[in-house]
Amino acid sequence: QVQLVESGGGLVQAGDSLRLSCAVSKHSFGALAWFRQAPGKDLEFVVGISYLGRATNYADFVKGRFTISRDNTKNALYLQMNSLKPEDTAMYYCASTRPFQAPAQTKNEYDDWGQGTQVTVSS
Repeated sequence: QVQLVESGGGLVQAGDSLRLSCAVSKHSFGALAWFRQAPGKDLEFVVGISYLGRATNYADFVKGRFTISRDNTKNALYLQMNSLKPEDTAMYYCASTRPFQAPAQTKNEYDDWGQGTQVTVSS
């Protein structure tokens, strides 16, 4: 089990960029991912990355705008978000799977979750 702590959220205008970070309490051999939940909506998958970073899995609505990366030497996960839209407004969560699993889009594949960081995009 790992603890995950997100940071980097904030209030920005449409078209701006933000970089989210997720600090992982210890070395994780699992896939890491970002999910988000907007008010009144279900939790949705954003993007995931495998342990060595060789495989990524992006939701269609962020392809070309968001980039995931991880630094296993720092036990950290990042999400670079460009060209933000008001519909990107949500609480963003990072999550971790068991060791050596693929970055699936299904939330049930993820065992450990952070508390979230709020991203608000104004129009």
